[in-house]
Amino acid sequence: MAPQPDPFDSLAAKYDSWYDGKGRMAFEIELAALRPLLAELPKPWLEVGVGTGRFAQALGIPLGIDPSPALLAKARQRGIEVLYGEGEELVFRAGGFGAVFLLTTWEFLADPLRVLRGCRRVLADDGRLVNAYLDRDGKWGASYVERGRQGHPLFSHARFETYEDVKRLTEQAGFEVVKTVSTLFQGPGETVALEDARPGFARGASFVVLVARPLQAADA
Repeated sequence: MAPQPDPFDSLAAKYDSWYDGKGRMAFEIELAALRPLLAELPKPWLEVGVGTGRFAQALGIPLGIDPSPALLAKARQRGIEVLYGEGEELVFRAGGFGAVFLLTTWEFLADPLRVLRGCRRVLADDGRLVNAYLDRDGKWGASYVERGRQGHPLFSHARFETYEDVKRLTEQAGFEVVKTVSTLFQGPGETVALEDARPGFARGASFVVLVARPLQAADA
């Protein structure tokens, strides 16, 4: 059976332009939550689901992997070294990365537990997973869930989960969550000002970041 086309391929230009238009302030709020975390992350870095390279370029992540050729082409134009592939089948050697990023990728993973286990395999013992996802109970997540129900060509393929769901799967994959930050409390159409990220998980946040460390046998 031939592989199904990635839904992002036909929407690459529209998806990417969102960051320069309606999504500009939301993106800046998301970056403001992520940037303070970077100094404590060992290198090298990898982004799984790099998309068009917006996050990678803004955060200095040099390498990314994605299953959409159209998105990868745009990431390459932004100076990101990219590879075609899926998070479920990471081709990198074990222990080769200091940090692996999932940045609004979680929503489109076919098998998130398998992706998490793959991330754990390629992380060094002292490495960190940074998973920034859109919480289904936040205003943006709720909006996307409803648009998906209405047949949106992208969000109808997405799965939005709660903090409890994401944390449970992260721990099931062999991680310990060591830090969480929450932001983006303003919803679509009302995101007009920068926000300070809040420590921990705060209900009502649309953008939640979990930082996790891989557990070792000695931790058992």
